[in-house]
Amino acid sequence: MSAWIYLGIAIGFEIVGTSLLKASDGFDRIWMGVGSIACYGICFIALSYAFKSIPIGVAYAIWSGVGIAAIAIIGWFVFKQNMSALQIGFTLMILVGVIGLNLTTHTPKESQYADTKEF
Repeated sequence: MSAWIYLGIAIGFEIVGTSLLKASDGFDRIWMGVGSIACYGICFIALSYAFKSIPIGVAYAIWSGVGIAAIAIIGWFVFKQNMSALQIGFTLMILVGVIGLNLTTHTPKESQYADTKEF
C-alpha cells in the first residue's frame, strides 16, 4: 500500500480519536475515551508505515496540519466552538502549507530504509 494512503489513514484516525477525546468529556464517558485511545493506536501504526517512504518532517507536518485544520472545523460545527476571522485565516494558511508540501514531495518506490537492519 502507498505511504500516502497510510498517511491518509493516520490522519483519519487522528481526527476521529481527537473528536472522541473531546466527546469523552475528560473521560467521564469512558467508552468515548477508550475509542479515542484505540483510534490513536491505529493512527500511530499507520503513521509509522508512512514514515518508511515519506520524509518524517513532511509526513508529520502534513499529518498535524490536516489534523489541526479538520479539528478546528469539527470544533466549530460539531462542538459549537467559535473561531474568529483571524483564526480561520491562519487555519487556511496551514492548509496552504500542507498542499505545498504534498505537491513538492516525491517519495521513492521502495523505502529509503529498506537496507537498514530491523531493531
